[in-house]
Amino acid sequence: MLNKNFKSSFLATFLLVTLLNAFKAGAQSNHDDAGSVHGYFQIDAQYYKPDSLIGAPLVPEKMLSNGFGNINYTKGKFSAGIRYEAYNNVMQGFDTRYKGQGITNRFARYSDELLDITIGNIYEQFGSGLIFRTYYEPGLLFDNSLDGIRVISNPVKGLTLKGLVGKQRSFFTVGPGIVRGFDGELNINEALDSIAKNIKTKVILGGSFVSKFQPDQNPDFKLPENVGAYSGRINIIREGFNFFGEYAQKENDPSLANNSIVAGKPYYSYKNGEALFISTSYATKGFSFLLQAKRIDNMSYRSDRDATLQNLLINYLPATTKQHSYLMPAYSPYATQPAGEVGGLAEIQYKVKKGTLLGGKYGMDITVNYSHASLLKQINVNDSTTTSTLYKTNYGEVGDDLYHDFFVEITKKFSKKFKGTFMYSNQFNNINIVQHNTPKGPYKNVLANIGVIDLTYKYKSNSAIRIEAQGMLRNNNDTLNMGSWAVGLIEWTPNSHIFVAAIDQYNYGNPVESLKLHYFYFSTGYTSGPHRIAVSYGKQRAGIFCVGGVCRTVPASNGFAISITSSF
Repeated sequence: MLNKNFKSSFLATFLLVTLLNAFKAGAQSNHDDAGSVHGYFQIDAQYYKPDSLIGAPLVPEKMLSNGFGNINYTKGKFSAGIRYEAYNNVMQGFDTRYKGQGITNRFARYSDELLDITIGNIYEQFGSGLIFRTYYEPGLLFDNSLDGIRVISNPVKGLTLKGLVGKQRSFFTVGPGIVRGFDGELNINEALDSIAKNIKTKVILGGSFVSKFQPDQNPDFKLPENVGAYSGRINIIREGFNFFGEYAQKENDPSLANNSIVAGKPYYSYKNGEALFISTSYATKGFSFLLQAKRIDNMSYRSDRDATLQNLLINYLPATTKQHSYLMPAYSPYATQPAGEVGGLAEIQYKVKKGTLLGGKYGMDITVNYSHASLLKQINVNDSTTTSTLYKTNYGEVGDDLYHDFFVEITKKFSKKFKGTFMYSNQFNNINIVQHNTPKGPYKNVLANIGVIDLTYKYKSNSAIRIEAQGMLRNNNDTLNMGSWAVGLIEWTPNSHIFVAAIDQYNYGNPVESLKLHYFYFSTGYTSGPHRIAVSYGKQRAGIFCVGGVCRTVPASNGFAISITSSF
């Protein structure tokens, strides 16, 4: 059933009628003043079979599905759009509170030289997102859009001001808290164009303030109803060099995410939060490097203090670890720890020139990357009130290691028809904390050595065969960590429309002999222009799936799946 907020939405109804009329007008006229309609649709469904060996559960409905469609209309300075979502019922691995269907996103926007006004669902980011970012990631079913009003203005050249207010999406309704925010950004070179137009170094300054309001209804604790956060940032650009730095503070925000249990009772943390993010990069022909560092302390910021998992997050804490696409390097990904972490990333990319000993006829690309994350070292502070948990941290001290990833990736073209990618990765993962939030949990820390070989032979135009081999050797093979793995994949693309693939993930290192299983998976698909249909069948192992440091748990499954995407 649709929530009352969406059923009675005059804006949703108005936008739907507007879009239908616009679509009709666009179909009947080829004139430029008719505006344009475009959209995107995606449907995913899976038929589930129980499998006790891999832990695939019995699904009462047998088949589950996720689907959504966006329709957007643009004409001159006006644009509008809606998104319809349907989960009947939501697929395994996603929050079951997504059960249902309805119009979950609708907006209308008008912009001219001075004002840009949006009503409805808003996606926006202040700076790097340390205190505010709303966005949509369908692969995670993550949507924390702000349902309200946003105004953007450029009163003078080089100056951009933003203001917004609203409530965040929470499944098929909105959360209880009100979010209000303001952001200002000044491009000094544009503002002083007559003076700085010949200066090669560009400087951009920015500042933000965000607050949330939620009534205090807790009988045992006095909780702040208004919680503010503020940040400042600087961006310096000169030719291939780019430096970005942002610092943020958040007022004390006791919540379910930062409480602890003392003598069987919850004790909230009233400590202020802070975050620092720095990114420096340089790029020139054939060479680039990237350095990133961050420090986060008690920065879970939500419009509902009792929300859990990824729900109703106001801010975004950038990941400083590599988001791998290959299966084994992505087996145990890192999830950002908002309670506290310090870490960073260093990456060098180098293109070996053609005609050299290593480069050969076509050259060679080399990427070397190292990322690391550790806990903050917390020092307890005596609290005589017995109503809150306090601690302090020092910038020069760190706690236990959480994660590291060192990898080298080489991409080499050997001939016009044959190329390959080779990777080695060494990873450490404190999975008790990173994946299960249980510092004294049953899992052992994992150290893994991972190798990837990816070879593609393009035997004619638009036709290729790709072979992939991966291996992961882990330092411990206990029953919880499932031990070491080997992966083999073959993919055939006979033409630009069709692909066929088969993959086997073999858990050869499992200490239980009966669980040394092969996870076979077959898929095929057809693509024509903006349309794609793919079907698959087989077993999928349980694991963690992450995008940009935001993760969800994917349970084991066995069965048939279909995916359809289309755009216009």
